[in-house]
Amino acid sequence: MRRQSVCSPFINKIQLLKLPAMKSIILVGGEGTRLRPLTYSVVKSMVPVVNKPFIEHALARLAQHNINEIVLAMGYKPDSIFEYFGQKTGMSIKLAYSLEEKPLGTAGAVKHASQHIDETLFVLNGDVFSDIDYTDMLNFHRQNKAQVTIALTHVDDPTKFGVVETDENGRVKRFTEKPKWEDVTSHWINAGVYILEPEVIDYIPENVFYMFEKGVFPNMLEKGEPVYAYTSDAYWIDMGTPEKYHQLNNDILCGKCKSPLHKAIPIISGPGTNIDTTAHMTGPVLIGAGCIIEENAELEGPVILGDGCHIKKGSRIANSVLWNNIVAGEKASITNSIIASGDNIENGTHIDGLTINHEAPAETGGK
Repeated sequence: MRRQSVCSPFINKIQLLKLPAMKSIILVGGEGTRLRPLTYSVVKSMVPVVNKPFIEHALARLAQHNINEIVLAMGYKPDSIFEYFGQKTGMSIKLAYSLEEKPLGTAGAVKHASQHIDETLFVLNGDVFSDIDYTDMLNFHRQNKAQVTIALTHVDDPTKFGVVETDENGRVKRFTEKPKWEDVTSHWINAGVYILEPEVIDYIPENVFYMFEKGVFPNMLEKGEPVYAYTSDAYWIDMGTPEKYHQLNNDILCGKCKSPLHKAIPIISGPGTNIDTTAHMTGPVLIGAGCIIEENAELEGPVILGDGCHIKKGSRIANSVLWNNIVAGEKASITNSIIASGDNIENGTHIDGLTINHEAPAETGGK
């Protein structure tokens, strides 16, 4: 196992809630296959969400609740995470890295990363974004003297998720993974946020693939351990597909959910950006640093442009996310789309409803 500790300053100005300092593990080791073709360019945890890496939003949310010692449990292509966070300085968050040599599953990854953890611990699935109140969840956990507390969120279609059944006090009775419709007994699903007491680590075997959902939690129920569920109606999304990725960006931009790293202002432009006076923008629009918006270009929000984008004259961008260094040629039209790699969109090109990554393997068509 490779461990490295660093400190990061990027959350220095976030107001902390009155909660004793705590620890967390975030599971960021997956390949992100469902998110392809976006993840051909960058690992899932580093895809840009309103122009910040996805994982940085999770860290900021934890820091708000004074959960400031965080282990990133990594596996697939960890270098970009090291490069981004390893260069930070400051004292707001202490990061440690745990590197898996082989996939270990949700529980196995925590076991691998937990040698020095001997206190109550938050565990977050690196796929989800939520506004769940961690402070209130911790109070619920302690009031019930739980060994495990699982955050639950309500969905219309629970057949794609792990359903959790509880009694009237919130104590978990049963887990059902991806039930058929005829077997659905609840629409409350596992939200991928857990609070664990250190004794729970003993239920996880060493250095093998092992899951909380199918192994640890059912075994604890069989032994009568106090496993509780914290229900939340806060915003929640599984950023597992390009469609959900696009929705998350739009939801933050439009103020449907909050991130400490973004203010919901109609028009935001970064330093060094040059916007022609004849360009027309309808918010919400987020423009990164060093962009050029030429004459008569149109940006119809929600629109996100990464750093270094060049929108040439007469082009139209609507309901789209463009990553860094995209060039939209003259009179090009990009609508309802994600453009994920720095490339030229030729003059007069019309793109609608596509996810394009020219770094994807040729056999995928790059989109």
